[in-house]
Amino acid sequence: MKYIVVGLDSIKDIVRKFFGSSDYDKAVDEFIRELQKSLILADVNVSIVVKLSDSIRKRLKEEEPPSILERREWFIKIVYEELVKIFSGSGDLNVYPQKLPYIIMLIGVQGSGKTTSAGKLAYFYRRKQYKVALVWADIYRPASRDQLEQIGRSINVKVYGDPSLKDVIKIAKEGVNKAIEEGAQVIIIDTAGRHGFGQENYLLEEMRSLSNEIKPDEIMLVIDASIGQKAKDLALSFSKFTDIGSIFITKFDGTAKGGGALSAAAVTGARIKFIGNGEKIEDIEVLDPKRFVSRLLGMGDIEGILEKFKEAEEFKDMEKKMEDVISGKAELTLRDIYRQIKALRKMGPLSKIISSLPGFSMLPRNLSDSEVKLTEEKMKKWLSIMDSMTYEELDRPYIINKERIRRISMGSGSKPEEVKELLNYYNALNTLIKNVRRKKIDKLFGSKINPR
Repeated sequence: MKYIVVGLDSIKDIVRKFFGSSDYDKAVDEFIRELQKSLILADVNVSIVVKLSDSIRKRLKEEEPPSILERREWFIKIVYEELVKIFSGSGDLNVYPQKLPYIIMLIGVQGSGKTTSAGKLAYFYRRKQYKVALVWADIYRPASRDQLEQIGRSINVKVYGDPSLKDVIKIAKEGVNKAIEEGAQVIIIDTAGRHGFGQENYLLEEMRSLSNEIKPDEIMLVIDASIGQKAKDLALSFSKFTDIGSIFITKFDGTAKGGGALSAAAVTGARIKFIGNGEKIEDIEVLDPKRFVSRLLGMGDIEGILEKFKEAEEFKDMEKKMEDVISGKAELTLRDIYRQIKALRKMGPLSKIISSLPGFSMLPRNLSDSEVKLTEEKMKKWLSIMDSMTYEELDRPYIINKERIRRISMGSGSKPEEVKELLNYYNALNTLIKNVRRKKIDKLFGSKINPR
């Protein structure tokens, strides 16, 4: 990404400072205050900043962090998710048309860069192998047709719209129909600029009539990144006259703050789909909210945290399975051992994993290395051995006899003794689990129950 949003580029420093602070509660309050300052400095609307802060605090109060993760990482993940919501709007990121032909109608204020953006969109879709057409529908700005024609020639895209006609709706309808007749798949309509604040209601009514008559598949609001705090009111004004499906932010190249344009997405529920980050026709980029926020928070930091949370979800599933195993509702299988090792190798020896699982706190503390503690090398070897087993062998390890051991060892490039070691490990864990189960029953009934 070439662009920078003034004010937002300081958020990485806030994250670093947060992780370096010793007092968690104080660090959280300081983080939220600094985040508010950065967003307001970037021209994000104040009401949106307040709403974001309230959402973060509400989740901190109502939710609990996973037991195996640090609170600071959990907090940053909440900030990440709430920031993503601002950029994401209410819809999915459908950049590529789900149906053809697909009509996009551009709207926006005068001077926002709609015509240039129309050209950039045409360039983007043409490069994706769509047959693209541009439709001229701006009868008010002198030379607007010539500008669109020039752009169309530069990217080899045909421009439709009869300049001899005076009715803009007729111009647009005929242009769209002719483009479709000639096989256009993506049709981009460049409309006239509106003020958007009520001074020219007839132009906004015209925009509504255009939308009602043409019934575009998508209405895209084009906003100049330098518009600042006015973006919120502007977006709301436009949304009263027509539904806004997506947003194209222009001049998002570091010369403007940009946060105001981001606010438009939050208030309309529309998704910021494209960004113009330079003057050239090819300077267009799809905005992926998750990637964008990751960069704001520090790509490496947030990716590491998200990966840990992904592992935590897997760990949570394993916790539930182990609860069922210890209670007698399920049996431990080699498939469970495989999942534990695969998902949590980065967390250290399996002894650390086992000790944190529910019920395993009752296991003896003097387990030998051969019973519990696994080295990285042994983990890799055992994964390879289990990869050579059938599903039936993973689920019913007791069927593995000498012939199967020989086949598994040959398939995994290991020794028969190593296969036996894994099976012995599994059997040892099963024995320990049964002992734990018996202890629980003894405690419940006050007497020992003989194993069958």
